[in-house]
Amino acid sequence: MIHKRIRPFNTAKTYPEQKLDNDLAQAVVARGATVFLRGQCPQDLDTAEDVGIGDPVAQTHKVMQNIRQLMQEAGGGMEHVCKLVVYLTDIRHREPVYRTMGEYIRGVHPVCTGLVVVALARPTWLVEIDATAVLPDD
Repeated sequence: MIHKRIRPFNTAKTYPEQKLDNDLAQAVVARGATVFLRGQCPQDLDTAEDVGIGDPVAQTHKVMQNIRQLMQEAGGGMEHVCKLVVYLTDIRHREPVYRTMGEYIRGVHPVCTGLVVVALARPTWLVEIDATAVLPDD
């Protein structure tokens, strides 16, 4: 493959309750330096089990832990994150979600966009965050 694909999966397995069949990845490292992360949801990366149902803080911790883990698997760390996009299903969750997210990006200063959306892929998800990072030159 042209780019490094981290944790490839098929949506038929990830979303068995939906009729999907897409080949995706959790992250893609392009040209050896740019890392694009899939929007991370409050799911365990290994089991796809939902975490923190009904709790935006617990869900955000899991989302950010996933981002940190995927960045490490891509050969980087949170300090390489340049952009975050936060998707919320309820504006009332903005403050607790951003406070929790802030624990993981303290001192990093990425750009960030926040959106309130009607729904995410599963009705139990309250937050989704995607990230873009640039790894340093060797």
